[in-house]
Amino acid sequence: MERKRKRHSKKATVIFYLLVVYILAALVWWFISLEQQNNRLHRSKIEHLKVAVPDTTTTRYKDQFFRIKDEYRRNRVKYAGEGIVFLGLILVGALFIYRYITQQTRLQQQQQNFTMAVTHELKTPIAVATLNLETLLKHNLDEGKRRKLIAMTLEETARLHFLTSNILVSAQLEGQGSKINKEELNLSNLLTDRVAEFEKRFQDRHFEAWIEPEADIKGDPLLLQILINNLIENALKYSPKEGSISIRLNKQPQQVVVSVTDEGPGIPDDEKKKIFTKFYRIGNEATRKKQGTGLGLYLCDKIAKDHNADISVTNHDPNGSTFAVKFHT
Repeated sequence: MERKRKRHSKKATVIFYLLVVYILAALVWWFISLEQQNNRLHRSKIEHLKVAVPDTTTTRYKDQFFRIKDEYRRNRVKYAGEGIVFLGLILVGALFIYRYITQQTRLQQQQQNFTMAVTHELKTPIAVATLNLETLLKHNLDEGKRRKLIAMTLEETARLHFLTSNILVSAQLEGQGSKINKEELNLSNLLTDRVAEFEKRFQDRHFEAWIEPEADIKGDPLLLQILINNLIENALKYSPKEGSISIRLNKQPQQVVVSVTDEGPGIPDDEKKKIFTKFYRIGNEATRKKQGTGLGLYLCDKIAKDHNADISVTNHDPNGSTFAVKFHT
């Protein structure tokens, strides 16, 4: 399928370039034809003038000769001007078409990567949950092992729920006429609950939280939960297991800042703006080891903007990244 898609894309690109070359060649041929026609007409008028006025020294001859010369020059300028205008229009049109084709190709590649990632992300938790449940049915395990398998199954179903929520929310936020149900809420309590939930789910990971109380904002509780979940999930994904995940909430004049810091490899400067693009993921899809769909940070950016907030990423010394969301109050 991939080979067929690339073949079609290459064929379309070749046809596009051939059309551009053909149009440019036709434009050059048209200009040369008009120029030859203008030269023939000029020579013909000069010959007729010599027949009509044999004496080239008379004022009548000179006046008509200069008029013919002037008409010849004006025609040359007119044809050259029309050619330049047409050439400019063709090049601008070709540039827009080329940019459109490039953008569509990139979007198609990202969507294909997204489909591959989603397929893998869906199959993995389903396979793990199925295997755990089959083990519970086939074997009479002691209580400790049963609890461990059940906990693993719940973790995989939570991961599945997280993925499907991202996909559904992404579709809803992009839908026509989508509305956000904003209400007065305590962001401090919401963030505290989210951190507690992650500490319960990932008991082998280290979380550090500094949350100032009574940070009231207006927003959609469900969307803000998804925003926080994605930031913490992202930090967990890229931090080493022995590293710490730092979550902060600071109240500042006219704004509330929520930040999540990881101790991962960090993000190159030229990638910092791209990571909030839909389906975008750093690295090569074929060799990438980290799981994900390219929706998480895109959703964070979309939800932040819908809540009059700004999201940014900065480097964290000595290593890692800090994602900060500034809610303007």
